[in-house]
Amino acid sequence: MHTNSAKDLDRRLRIAAFAWLSEQVNIHGDVLPRTILAQGFIFEGQRIPLVSPQGIFKPQILRQYPLSITTTTSGHYDDGFTSEGFLLYKYRGTDPRHRDNVGLRNAMLHNIPLIYFHSVVPGKYLAACPVYIVGDDPKSSTFTVAVDDYKAVSRYIDSQDSTPGTSEADTDIRRLYITTSVKQRLHQRGFRERVLHAYREQCAFCRLKHLELLDAAHIIPDGEPDGDPIVNNGVALCKFHHAAFDRFMIGIRPDYVIEVRDDILKEKDGPMLLHGLQGMHLKKIILPRSSTAWPDPSLLERRYEKFRLAV
Repeated sequence: MHTNSAKDLDRRLRIAAFAWLSEQVNIHGDVLPRTILAQGFIFEGQRIPLVSPQGIFKPQILRQYPLSITTTTSGHYDDGFTSEGFLLYKYRGTDPRHRDNVGLRNAMLHNIPLIYFHSVVPGKYLAACPVYIVGDDPKSSTFTVAVDDYKAVSRYIDSQDSTPGTSEADTDIRRLYITTSVKQRLHQRGFRERVLHAYREQCAFCRLKHLELLDAAHIIPDGEPDGDPIVNNGVALCKFHHAAFDRFMIGIRPDYVIEVRDDILKEKDGPMLLHGLQGMHLKKIILPRSSTAWPDPSLLERRYEKFRLAV
């Protein structure tokens, strides 16, 4: 294949992949099932998956640069973040000359945008796009990765060079801010997915099973002491019961029994109030199958005391 033709193919496929991924995020949210990513999309008559068993993935149709990189929860690589907040991504193996490592190094040299997937629970991945390889440290067998905003895709469509008037320092600041926000999303999405998985993807109060309407509610709020994003500090609730729980209209005792605030119990305001709130009073929440995932009674006690003060 002629070099210019290969570059044009790479460019067209990459742009199509970014557009397809954006559509999937709009439909499903930014945490996507691996089945969707492995199935991929059709590009000029060929099916293009976005992931493979290897973390550094280049479809066969591409000649030089990888399309995506993936961090898995069960992987053998110690990926993390730099002290500044950029992502660290380990080489494949220890040989800097491995073709996958060379591919990422070339992507860095030519400012090629990639897709990044981070597993938040087995089989589900947070998607970030576009990302750029911005550093390479052979001593630690590690690449440094920065996430950019989606406008960078438009800039890539127009030109692979930086937008005129945009300094390298401005680009670094923007990418650091966006990468840090992705790190925060990882914690948030990971917490949600782990809690919903523990509760078998249903509301612990009413058994509603529609994922679009389910949240992972913190017992001790994020940012407070012991407000860690762990399953024992969470309860799967539908959005209605999450809002009522957050506003202390409804509480959970340390023995996992639901209580509804006295003034709410005395109200008369239609079937939603009757069945959605009042009907929950003195019922026990639905607990995860594994007792190791049950809410921490000491955290429930602290939350319940606040609920009692709101009565």
